[in-house]
Amino acid sequence: MPENENVFFSLLSGAAAWRRRATTRLVHRAWQRVQNAGAVTAERPGLLRFGRIGWGTRLAFPQGTVFGEPWIHLGACCIIGEQVTLTVGLAPADIDYGPDPVIRIGDGVVIGRDSHIVAMAPIVIGDKVYCGPNVYVTSTNHSYHDPDQAIGEQWPSSAPVEIGSGSWLGVDSVVLPGARLGRNVVVAAGSVVRGEIPDHAVVAGAPARIVRRWAPDTGWQPPLRTPAPSPLPDGVPPEQRLDLPGLEAPAGT
Repeated sequence: MPENENVFFSLLSGAAAWRRRATTRLVHRAWQRVQNAGAVTAERPGLLRFGRIGWGTRLAFPQGTVFGEPWIHLGACCIIGEQVTLTVGLAPADIDYGPDPVIRIGDGVVIGRDSHIVAMAPIVIGDKVYCGPNVYVTSTNHSYHDPDQAIGEQWPSSAPVEIGSGSWLGVDSVVLPGARLGRNVVVAAGSVVRGEIPDHAVVAGAPARIVRRWAPDTGWQPPLRTPAPSPLPDGVPPEQRLDLPGLEAPAGT
């Protein structure tokens, strides 16, 4: 092929590659704008009318299934990931659940993407609870008391759920009706939690069992196998640490 034709095709190939890169950048920028515009905050609630949404809380776009929001109270500085389900009841319906919130989420809570919080009985999540992706918390569950009726057609059973402040729920973990987790509880990935879990415990398994506990006189038993993490470097802003006392809410919030 003549040299001038090689140069011509090289120019065409370079132009096509430049167009592909430019198109990709434009798509990414457009999607970022859509995500920012579609995020839900106290100042920009969109069509969602939560009973309360605190300052600094943000529900990422796209949101998951959300209904019964008048009975959902969200604290301040919460991060709700994409496609997170928040529902009071099992389906949208004109039902009055009373004067009190059914789902109450504290300050500084992080809920990972694709997680689900489904309530008929009250669910209370304390401050600074961190949930990994695909966590399922529910205060209602199917029942199978009648052996002659389809399980899906039997009225579900419900019991309140409480998750103590400072707890960590690993990816794919499940918290069942009636569970009560104390403060600073670690739920290992893939665990299924029911019953009462004391403060400062690590649980794992299905059903979850206590595999490690902390006490003032003995420390962690069995002892931790990993060294303590290094302290945070100087200059880390409070919003990166979710240090709520270090963040000042705007006047009037």
